[in-house]
Amino acid sequence: MFGRLVLAGALAAALTAPALAQPLLPRPGATRNIAAACAGKDGWADPAPPARLYGNTWYVGTCGITSLLVETQAGLVLLDGGVPEAAPLVLENIRKLGFSLRLVRWILVSHEHWDHAGAVAAIQRATGAKVIAGPYQFNALVSGKHSPEDPQADLLAKNPMQPAAVSFAVRDRGRHTVGGVSFTAYATPAHSPGSTSWTWRTCEGAVCRTIAYADSASTISADGYRFTDHPKRIGEVRSGLSAIGSLPCDIIVTPHPSASDLFPRMSGAKQLVQFGACRSYADAAGKRFDARLASEKLVVPVKK
Repeated sequence: MFGRLVLAGALAAALTAPALAQPLLPRPGATRNIAAACAGKDGWADPAPPARLYGNTWYVGTCGITSLLVETQAGLVLLDGGVPEAAPLVLENIRKLGFSLRLVRWILVSHEHWDHAGAVAAIQRATGAKVIAGPYQFNALVSGKHSPEDPQADLLAKNPMQPAAVSFAVRDRGRHTVGGVSFTAYATPAHSPGSTSWTWRTCEGAVCRTIAYADSASTISADGYRFTDHPKRIGEVRSGLSAIGSLPCDIIVTPHPSASDLFPRMSGAKQLVQFGACRSYADAAGKRFDARLASEKLVVPVKK
């Protein structure tokens, strides 16, 4: 009886362990120094080579916009696609790693702006992948239109997105598990109403880390927008920054790689694992937001 219990326990552990417990496979198309490859280039459509982030997670985006690819036992999961012009670059990076495009089964999105989700529809057509919306992204992704409550709405109207077919939306703190890898969605509406951060666990040998794809934390707006006129939005920003700061976060990644100094960290020039990085990232954004609110109070709006 005891032997059966031990065997059952071992089997359960194997089924619930992170998907990458086996040795890491080399990928000849990947670079070991993405910092050098993107030196002097940070354009949103500037090509970058693919590179391993950690364990089963790969960087497949451009020099200026992050896209991540996660290997699982049930196919590949892509996080973000970048600007529309980046779609062929992301697809080519997936091929360079030796993967068939048809292995891309799911696409997740950080936030519903054209510079991060603009390529999603084209990538979906090329791969047949299903799109999962974050807690408050569904309407924007299926319509291609940004929320009128977004502080950047007037700017974003100039760059509509191609509508994507969305299979379903994940609730806040909800999980989507693919091939043993669980992706947890966190509503973090600091940058946009639908901003979503994602976390998952991955291993290299016996060393496992939690990757936090922490969404953008900047509070950019169109000209003339005043946060002080929108107390609801101020509350959303505060709650979003608090959620980002509380993420489980061994390895922080951001939709703009420069915001988390990602390339030097991936290339070994700085520490990849930085405990407390999500809290520092959120705190710095909070200070910038406080300064923005203070500056608005110094300016008397002109009545039209």
